[in-house]
Amino acid sequence: MTPPSRRRRPFAQVDVFTDVAYRGNPVAVVLDGDGIADGDMARIARWTNLSETTFVVPPASDDADYGLRIFTPGGEIPFAGHPTLGTAHAWLEAGGVPKRPGLLTQSCGLGTVEVRRSEGGLGFKAPALRRSGPLDDAHLDRIARGLRVDRARIVDHQWVDNGPGWAAVRLASAAEVLALEPDDAHMGGLTLGVVGAHPAGAPEQFEVRAFALPQGVREDPVTGSLTAGIAQWLVGDGTAPRRFRVGQGARLGRQGVLTVEAVGRDIWVGGASVTCVHGTVDA
Repeated sequence: MTPPSRRRRPFAQVDVFTDVAYRGNPVAVVLDGDGIADGDMARIARWTNLSETTFVVPPASDDADYGLRIFTPGGEIPFAGHPTLGTAHAWLEAGGVPKRPGLLTQSCGLGTVEVRRSEGGLGFKAPALRRSGPLDDAHLDRIARGLRVDRARIVDHQWVDNGPGWAAVRLASAAEVLALEPDDAHMGGLTLGVVGAHPAGAPEQFEVRAFALPQGVREDPVTGSLTAGIAQWLVGDGTAPRRFRVGQGARLGRQGVLTVEAVGRDIWVGGASVTCVHGTVDA
């Protein structure tokens, strides 16, 4: 029997950055999170055991369509990409209507984030980086140990932090990225993305892997926030074109695909989403 302080709330589990169910990155979405205590949100996120669980709450600003709180198994974070798109997908599917036609606005710990229709699905506008610039030598040494690579194989590096704390390094090729066998003993303090280019003519131009043990996620299957930060870095320095595709998740048995498009000074990151679970949750 449900305790009086709890109620039945609409719930969805959405697979993001894929048009084939169970091949992307799932996010659990509580579509009515209003009134759930912080501790209960954290407990639900630990229970779902997904990289993120989101709670739709009243917006923090009048121009937003809804507010969003995002929890990993390790705690709350201010922004993440696949939870943003998965929640927008579920909210629209449940009958949500944006205040501005064709443009959905979400408020979250980072501020407001815009979501629009993009190639094959929804896309979010990359938020401004909280931290950018090159990594220091000590950090690079820790990353090389964690990735079990000689530091000379790291051809470039940058802070690409838009909330979760991402640092990123670039290897010479996508094959090197896919071959990595990180050492968990040295990855515990790293929130890290690794990127490498595929050969010319491949369906995706870059391969990305994301490691976030500080948030309780050993390897994230497909990561919108990281791709957004990497895109701002690589488009900004001319390494990447203004429109490209990213593959992620192959080492975890997934086939995530993210699209990146630079429009003026803005970077949009998008992809398909598929709802795999419809139901309710008592909270």
